[in-house]
Amino acid sequence: MKNLKYLVLGVLFGIILTKSEVISWFRIQEMFRFQAFHMYGVIGSALFVGLVSIQLIKRYHLKTLTGEEIHLADKQYNHGVWIGGILFGLGWAITGACPGPLFAQLGSGAGAAAVMILAALAGTWTYSALRERLPH
Repeated sequence: MKNLKYLVLGVLFGIILTKSEVISWFRIQEMFRFQAFHMYGVIGSALFVGLVSIQLIKRYHLKTLTGEEIHLADKQYNHGVWIGGILFGLGWAITGACPGPLFAQLGSGAGAAAVMILAALAGTWTYSALRERLPH
């Protein structure tokens, strides 16, 4: 029962993704074909909100709802980032699905999302198994 709030937030997030058409393979294909601004606007808005949020957290030393200090670790560049980005983008373009809204796609009746969820889990497991041997 204590995790009900997370279920409610997840359902609300899924509804927002569905209503904004972010889960639409058609919208994703439009983006990768440079035919529409819709997805670029959504992604750009998310980047802007994230940027402003992180700056506010750093500037005002904001805390979590439980009063804990928020620590944002500096990121170190490594060559695996662009390799992973290319693989991520290719998978996104081929399947028409970003990992974020996969469960919303499944919930909206797109049964093929189950295959993509399994593939995403397999990819995550493979990465964790090979992480130490990948380029840094």
